[in-house]
Amino acid sequence: MSELATYRLSTTDWAVLAALLEQPSHGFRLALLFAPSGELGDIWRIQRTQVYRAIEHLEARGLIEAVRQEEGDAGPPRTLYGATSSGQAAVRCWLYTPVTRLRYGRSDLRLKIAFLIRLQCDLEPLLKAQAGVFKAILEDLQQQIQTAEGIQLVSALWRMEMARASLGFIERLLAQNLALSK
Repeated sequence: MSELATYRLSTTDWAVLAALLEQPSHGFRLALLFAPSGELGDIWRIQRTQVYRAIEHLEARGLIEAVRQEEGDAGPPRTLYGATSSGQAAVRCWLYTPVTRLRYGRSDLRLKIAFLIRLQCDLEPLLKAQAGVFKAILEDLQQQIQTAEGIQLVSALWRMEMARASLGFIERLLAQNLALSK
């Protein structure tokens, strides 16, 4: 079992934890970040109730903690949460761990890239690791296509095109990242 699997966190949990790595925040502010009109809402949407569930989940696991109270604009004081040292270590590990399934490229991978950019961290380690995973998936699919028939062939061809597109996306980001760092 991987180190990350021991945490048993959902994508929503990881997203909230990564947001708290940036700075302490309260649930309402986090919900705005992941709202349809929020900065990350195009990648991953989280409703306010889901944010508060994630906060409870993360706090129960010792990955975040209440750091202070802040007066609310209209209502009771709001509790600001921040990532604990174990939460910081866990989310940094998650940020640099490539996704192993193509379908997670649309959510988890894009979230990781967005948070690495927001945190002003180097994208290259994640992108290079992710390119390796996508290349392996593509090679495996090319082998499957040789013997696949009917529906299995249709599925393998579809997945192969998704793998090619995903690898192209990573290679383009790598080229952009390297150009920006020079």
